[in-house]
Amino acid sequence: MARVLNQTTYNSLLDSLYKLPFRNRIQSLQKLFPELSVDTLKCVVAQECQKRMKGSHGRLTTSETVEVMYKKFTNSILMNEEPGILLRLSDEVGLTPALLARSIIERHYQRDDKSKPAKLLVSTLMKNTALIDDRDLAFETYLCLLEDEEYGPIAEATKQSKGYEYEIYLRMELENCKVSFLHEDHLRMRGYDKTPDIKLEIPVAIDGQVINWIESKALFGDEEVHRGYLKDQLYSYWNRFGPGLVIYWFGYVEDLEKIHQNRIILIRDTLPTNMVLMDQHL
Repeated sequence: MARVLNQTTYNSLLDSLYKLPFRNRIQSLQKLFPELSVDTLKCVVAQECQKRMKGSHGRLTTSETVEVMYKKFTNSILMNEEPGILLRLSDEVGLTPALLARSIIERHYQRDDKSKPAKLLVSTLMKNTALIDDRDLAFETYLCLLEDEEYGPIAEATKQSKGYEYEIYLRMELENCKVSFLHEDHLRMRGYDKTPDIKLEIPVAIDGQVINWIESKALFGDEEVHRGYLKDQLYSYWNRFGPGLVIYWFGYVEDLEKIHQNRIILIRDTLPTNMVLMDQHL
């Protein structure tokens, strides 16, 4: 299944994505883009959702807007509507289920002076909905967390687990290839602050280019994502260790390497099988 997209295919995917209902979009996209892997589609959907929420979250969670949503919720409970009230409200207003549930919880636990409750309290209730003092709100929040693949404690735990899973997988692949390396835990013990996932003890060559480090990203690499990582991480690694490799396990948009400004950082969607170990030719 394809994971590396040209710009035309990527733009077409985004156009189709924006025309679909907020939830359950993966099945529709699979029919439209059968050549793309499910993991790639899931990753693109999740990342685009997060970009959209960054742009609209403030507007959708003003005190006036939250008050309207809270009244709709409480009225629906009084009218004995079937469960899934907050999920339907999420579809209506355009907030992800977990973010909507968080806003409703904040309103439910609003202080006497109408200020928001402590963030620690809200985070605790989101992680353990059984602690919410209203049975209906607790169950509705639980449903939201199960449905939301982008936000909330379940989604965050899944992302962290997947990121760690691919880091471990990369280490195993390197060991199988007899490549000597240090991982980020080793580097931190040696006093490094910003560290790649893998620092090769002996450089390897990939497609004629020597690399000294590898960064694992369990996501899809589009231009915005990649520029962010270049600024926050990858250029720091290049300055300290020289040329390297970043692996976007769920694919990337072609030609991202053109934005590196002559700093050599290879991009792949898996660990290349054509690595040349430097000591093979000594």
